[in-house]
Amino acid sequence: MTRVLVVEDDPQLVRALVITMRARRYEVDAAPDGATALRLAVARQPDVVMLDLGLPDMDGVDVIRALRGWSRVPVLVLSARQGAEEKVAALDAGADDYVTKPFSMDELLARLRAAVRRTEELPVRAEATKVETDAFTIDLLAKKAVRQGRDVRLTPTEWQLLEILVTHPGRLVTQKQLLQEVWGVTRSGKTHYLRVYMAQLRRKLEADPAHPRYLITEPGMGYRFEG
Repeated sequence: MTRVLVVEDDPQLVRALVITMRARRYEVDAAPDGATALRLAVARQPDVVMLDLGLPDMDGVDVIRALRGWSRVPVLVLSARQGAEEKVAALDAGADDYVTKPFSMDELLARLRAAVRRTEELPVRAEATKVETDAFTIDLLAKKAVRQGRDVRLTPTEWQLLEILVTHPGRLVTQKQLLQEVWGVTRSGKTHYLRVYMAQLRRKLEADPAHPRYLITEPGMGYRFEG
């Protein structure tokens, strides 16, 4: 059974989320602040974290950064902050998705299902279980990236994007394809997600992120992995 950690200080919203998700057979824990959330994340090992950014004791972005120090659990942000800068800051810190309040419960549940799917094991072709470059190595079976002898921490969303690209070497993967595969949407308005995540992957894997050798942008079209 999928376990969800809801981090939210609005008791009415927490109650609605808990009732809705438990009715759909999710196990739910709730935390009213960031410190409690981090303790529960360690103790309960949730499959997905739903996180408000405006917490009473700390900013939600700091909670994301703390989680990313040791966990790849998908983080779904629920926030009234609608500015692009706030969204990019949360995604850049390691969030996997961002839902603006007020939201429909149907949309939220769809985003939750998508987050769960991103953590599920994906079948990998036997002939392509490891990808090696001069800069980094990707082990598709172990779901691990190594650069300069050290493991690279990737979020579930970063991993899924990377996996799609490296299993199609030399081929253009369109923005629409990536949005559909990773977020379940094809709307062009989500392309900023791709820009943020590709920038993160380049910072973690490329020797010169500003001039990438392996993770190539095809302007206006999509991305390509050159092995």
